[in-house]
Amino acid sequence: MTTTEDDTSRLRTTADFVRRHDTATLLPLLLPGLGAPHLGTLTRHLRFVHAALLVFPPDAHALRADLAACGLAADTPPGPSTVVRDRLAARHRREAAALDVTIRRPAVPGTGPTPRTVEVFALTVPPGSELLPLADHERAHRHEAHLAFEVRDPEPLLLRGLCALLAEYGATPDGGGHNPHEDGTVLYFTAPAASRAGYRRLELYAPGDHRDTLAAHLAAPAARPPAETLLHLLTGAWSTQALAAFARLRLPDALDPDEPTDPDTLARRTGTDTRALATLLRYLAMLGVVAPEGDGHRLTAVGTLLREDAPGSMRPLALMYGGPFYRSFGALDHALRTGEPAFDHLFGENHFDHFARDPELADLFDRSMAASARMFDPVPAHPVLTAAARLPAGATVVDVAGGNGELLARVLTAHPRLRGVLLERPHAVEAARRTMAAAGCADRCDYRTGDFADVPEGGDVYLLSRVLHDWDDDRCRAILRHCARAMPAHADLLVLERLLPADGSPSLATAWDLHMLCNVGGRERRADHYATLLADAGLALLGRTPLPLDAALLHAGRASTPSRNRN
Repeated sequence: MTTTEDDTSRLRTTADFVRRHDTATLLPLLLPGLGAPHLGTLTRHLRFVHAALLVFPPDAHALRADLAACGLAADTPPGPSTVVRDRLAARHRREAAALDVTIRRPAVPGTGPTPRTVEVFALTVPPGSELLPLADHERAHRHEAHLAFEVRDPEPLLLRGLCALLAEYGATPDGGGHNPHEDGTVLYFTAPAASRAGYRRLELYAPGDHRDTLAAHLAAPAARPPAETLLHLLTGAWSTQALAAFARLRLPDALDPDEPTDPDTLARRTGTDTRALATLLRYLAMLGVVAPEGDGHRLTAVGTLLREDAPGSMRPLALMYGGPFYRSFGALDHALRTGEPAFDHLFGENHFDHFARDPELADLFDRSMAASARMFDPVPAHPVLTAAARLPAGATVVDVAGGNGELLARVLTAHPRLRGVLLERPHAVEAARRTMAAAGCADRCDYRTGDFADVPEGGDVYLLSRVLHDWDDDRCRAILRHCARAMPAHADLLVLERLLPADGSPSLATAWDLHMLCNVGGRERRADHYATLLADAGLALLGRTPLPLDAALLHAGRASTPSRNRN
C-alpha cells in the first residue's frame, strides 16, 4: 500500500466513524461509567462536531484526490493549524516555522442539518523528505487523532465545570492552544484507558479567546494523587483572601493595562512590600488572575474584573466574599448543627438589618449584587417584556425588592415606552434613584419604600430578581401571595433565580445553596420546587429561560387567565 493509499484508507475509516456516531452515543464510549445525569449535562453543553486525523500527502493535489476518493469535499479551503504545528514541533524537536501544517474540515454527507466533519490536518511530505520518519511515527502512534466536541455558548465558569466533569470520569489534560486565525480555543484531553471509542484523545472546542481557562488547563497535572487534591481543596480560603486583598489594596487598578508591571513599580504605586507583593503575584498567576510577562505581570481577563473601573466590575463581590461573608463562613459548623444562619450567630442579627445600619456596608452589598448583573443581559428581550412594550398605552413594570435598580434600568432603557415602579427599603431606593438617573430613565420610574406587604397594585409585569432564594418556603409563599394579590388578572411575574439542577450536575446554584444556608438563611431550589411555591400562591409556572452565570428566568401568571402579554 502506498503512502497516499494509506492516508485514503484512514480518511475513509474516519468519515465512516463520524457518520455512525453522535454526541449521546460517543460520550459513554469515551467515558466508561458515565451516568445518565452527567451524560445529560454534557449533551446539553457539548456537540460532537468532528473526528480528526493527521495525513502526510506529497503535495496539495494528492490530498485533494484523497478527499475526493472518500466522498469528502476536495475544494474545502485550507487554513493554518498553529496548535498541531506547535505540538509536532515540540514532540519531534523541530522548528515550528519549518512545519507547514494546514487544516481542512470537509463535511461528512448524511450527518444531519448541521453536518459533522472530518478535521484533516495535513503536513506536506514530498518523496525523499527528511520528514518521512516523522510521518511514519505519527501514523503509528496517532497522536493527533481525536474526537472533538464544541462547547455551546462557552463561559469561563462553564468551561472549567466541564473540564472538572471530564476529569471526574478519568479524562486527563493533554495540552491545547488558541488559534488566532480562527479565534478558537482548544482543550485536549486523554480519554481513560478503559475508553471504548477507538480514540484516546478528545477535544473541547470553545469559539473565542479563552486563554485564561487554557492557562489553567495547561497547568493542570495529568493526574493528581488524592492527598494533593485534598490540599488544593483545603487551601481554597487562601484564594479568597488573596483575591480580596488584591482588590482591597487596589492592586488591579495600579497595574498598567497595556504592558506588564514589575513588582518594584507596583509596590511604589500601592505602598506595599515588594517581596510580599511578588509572592502574591506568583500565587495569583497560578489562579489565572495575572499572567507573568518579562520581569512583570499583566492582568488577565479574569483579573481585569477586579478593577474598579472595569465594565461589569466584580471588585465589590471580592470585598464582600472576602469580608463579612468570609467571617461568617468560619462558623459554618453552627449552621450545620442548628440549621440557622452562621451570619446571625456571629453578628447578632440577619445580614439585611446588619448592612442597613452601616451605610458603607449597605452600599457595598448593593454594589456586590450589581456585580453579577451580567445575568440580566438577556432579560429585556424576554417575550413578556417585549409584548408589554408594544401595548398601545405602554405598560408598567414593578420591580419588587429591586435593589439599586440595575435590572429595572436595563428594562426601561431597552423599552422607552415602558414605565417602572421600584419597591425597596429607604437606603436602597436612594441608590436606585442614582442608577435610574445615570441610565436616563429617572422620569419614567416611581419609587416606593416599604416591605413585601406593600407591593404596588396595577402593574403589567412584576419582577422578583434574586429575592426568593433569601427566604425559607413559608416566607416565599407569603411574598408570592403579596405579589399575586397586587397583580391584575392579565399581569405576568418574572422570577430570576439560580436553579438547582434536577440531575445533580455541577452548577453554581449548588455552591450558592451552601452560601444561602450559612449567611442568609435562604436556599436555592429546583424549578419544580418553585412551581409548587407558585401554585401555593395561586400562580402557575408557564415557562423558563436560561440566563448567564447559571441563572434562569421563570415566567409565572394566573393559569386560568390568558395574559395580554403572553405569546
